[in-house]
Amino acid sequence: MKITAQEEYGLRCLLQLARAPQHQVVGVKEIAAKEGLSTAYVEKLLRLLARAGLVHSIRGMRGGYVLNRPASSVTLGEVVRALGTVQTTSHICQHFTGQQDVCVHFNDCGIRSVWSGLTTYIQRFLDETMLADLFESEYAVSDRLAKRLGHV
Repeated sequence: MKITAQEEYGLRCLLQLARAPQHQVVGVKEIAAKEGLSTAYVEKLLRLLARAGLVHSIRGMRGGYVLNRPASSVTLGEVVRALGTVQTTSHICQHFTGQQDVCVHFNDCGIRSVWSGLTTYIQRFLDETMLADLFESEYAVSDRLAKRLGHV
């Protein structure tokens, strides 16, 4: 899975909003400074998240952004889909066709089943992981995810 800069930075900006006390407005300049990003880029990312219904803007001198729902009810799947996409099997199979217009294995491909299963697994994993799950330390998040995946 390829994570784009837009997805990474957008998630980081959303975490800034999620960590703020409930209903506290967080300014674009504050988020940009904390994340080392330009205010224009943060504004772009927050507009994408607003279009997806995850945040909304507050206008005025003390304006900024707030989450629309508690972080415990926002999935990473929603965030990734708002900021980009998880590659699908059809995208992979249409993109890597060699010198042909259509992949030579299009009609019967065992590889496609692997990509399909992996894509489904990643999307389900993201849809089952909440934004609030990322609040703890890296070790705690890693430990919880390992337990969830049965690796402990």
